[in-house]
Amino acid sequence: MSKNKRNLVTGGAGFLGSHIIDRLMKSGEEVICLDNLNTGHKKNLIKWWDNPLFEFIRHDVTEPIMLEVDRIWHLACPASPIHYQNNPIKTAKISFLGTYNMLGLAKRTKARLLLSSTSEVYGDPEVHPQPESYKGSVNTIGIRSCYDEGKRIAETLCYDYERVHNLEVRVARIFNTYGPRMLPSDGRVVSNFIVQAIKNDPITIYGEGTQTRSFCYVDDLVDGLIRLMNCNYSKPINIGNPAEFTIIELAKLIKEKINSNSELKFLPLPQDDPKQRKPLIEMAKKELDWEPSFELKRGLDLTIDYFKKEISG
Repeated sequence: MSKNKRNLVTGGAGFLGSHIIDRLMKSGEEVICLDNLNTGHKKNLIKWWDNPLFEFIRHDVTEPIMLEVDRIWHLACPASPIHYQNNPIKTAKISFLGTYNMLGLAKRTKARLLLSSTSEVYGDPEVHPQPESYKGSVNTIGIRSCYDEGKRIAETLCYDYERVHNLEVRVARIFNTYGPRMLPSDGRVVSNFIVQAIKNDPITIYGEGTQTRSFCYVDDLVDGLIRLMNCNYSKPINIGNPAEFTIIELAKLIKEKINSNSELKFLPLPQDDPKQRKPLIEMAKKELDWEPSFELKRGLDLTIDYFKKEISG
C-alpha cells in the first residue's frame, strides 16, 4: 500500500469500516472517518482517537461535505435487514444521495472511490453460483428493495461518473461477512445465532433452514477490498467466501461450538429471502490475486469469543 494517502472512510465507525480503518492506520496512512453513528460506534475507533493521522467527523452522507482526500472508501449504509428496513426511505436516500455526494467529492478532488456494493444486487438468484456477469433477479417493490435496488443505483451512478467524468471507481460486491464488532442486535444470521446460543435462547431459523449462504471472515474481506482499491481493475468484482452452507448447518455448528442448550425454532421465511447465495470469485483470484484463507470454523471461534466478552459485559 502506498504511503501518505489521505483516506476518507464513510461509515467508518461501523463493523466493516472500522476494520478498514484499522488496516489503513497500521499502514501509516491518514484517515478521515465520516459517520452519523446511526449504526456505528465510537468504541470501534477508540484506539485511534488521539492519533494525529486520524480524524472523526460526525456527518450524514446524504448531505454534501467539502474535504480534501485522495481515496474514498464509501461504506456508509445500514447492511442488516433489521436496520435497512427500519427506515427504508432513508436507506434508499443513503444509497443514491450518499453515493452521489461522494462521487461529487471524488470528481472535485480527483480521488479514487471504492463502493461497497453487495451480493444483494443479484436478488433471489436464478443463476448459481453468482458470477459478476449475472444481472440479477430483484423485486423492485419488496421489503428488501430499498437496499437491493439502492445498491444497484449506486453502482449505476459510479459507472456513469466513470464514463462521463473519467472518474476512477472500484466496485466490490460483498457477500455475507462476519466477525468481531458486528452488532448483537443487527439481525444478521451469524450474530443472531451466536447471541441466541450464548444466552441459551431459541435459535430462530427462517423457513426450513435449507437456504444457503457463504460466509467470509472480516479479515479476508478487508484484504480483498484493499487489493481492489490498489489495483487497476474497475469492473464490479465479487468478494466473498465460496464455501456454501445451509442455514441449519450453521445453526448446529454454532450451537455445538458454544455447547448451548438452545432449541431450534422455525419461523416463516421473509419475503424475497434469497434461497441460495454463493460467489464465483474467479475474477478476484485473477485480478486481485485474492481468495479467502479463513475457514468458517476458525472465523466462528474468533467471533464467538468476541460476543462472549460483549455479552458478559
